[in-house]
Amino acid sequence: MDKIWNLKKQGDLNEVKHLSAALNVNMVIARLLVQRGINTFNEAKAFFRPRLSDLLNPFLMKDMDKAVFRIEQAIANKEKVIVYGDYDVDGTTSVAMMYSFLKPRIEQIEYYIPDRYSEGYGISPKVLIMQLIMVLR
Repeated sequence: MDKIWNLKKQGDLNEVKHLSAALNVNMVIARLLVQRGINTFNEAKAFFRPRLSDLLNPFLMKDMDKAVFRIEQAIANKEKVIVYGDYDVDGTTSVAMMYSFLKPRIEQIEYYIPDRYSEGYGISPKVLIMQLIMVLR
């Protein structure tokens, strides 16, 4: 199967040159920024050095309130918890961060990252059943 690459517009060359000079970066980096709608020094600064106030409210995510309530309930009831992740970079990082946060709060906590070759991508019913059996022991 042939791959079809869809390249973004190069962006206005004058904007790219101006941004490259303002940031003291290579034209390629400036072009990538302009392609993403970042055209000024301040926009680039906000992109490369975001502040906590730039983050979106996590409760905008669907059912976040339910997830937080369930985690609080597990902590209060001293339940066993498994942090189920994914094998890609953001998945393993998320598992590590969540596990590190929960470990001091939950005595019986484990994590699970599926094998990409034998278990595939996403939540596997087979793995969930295996983990459920381990938690119930």
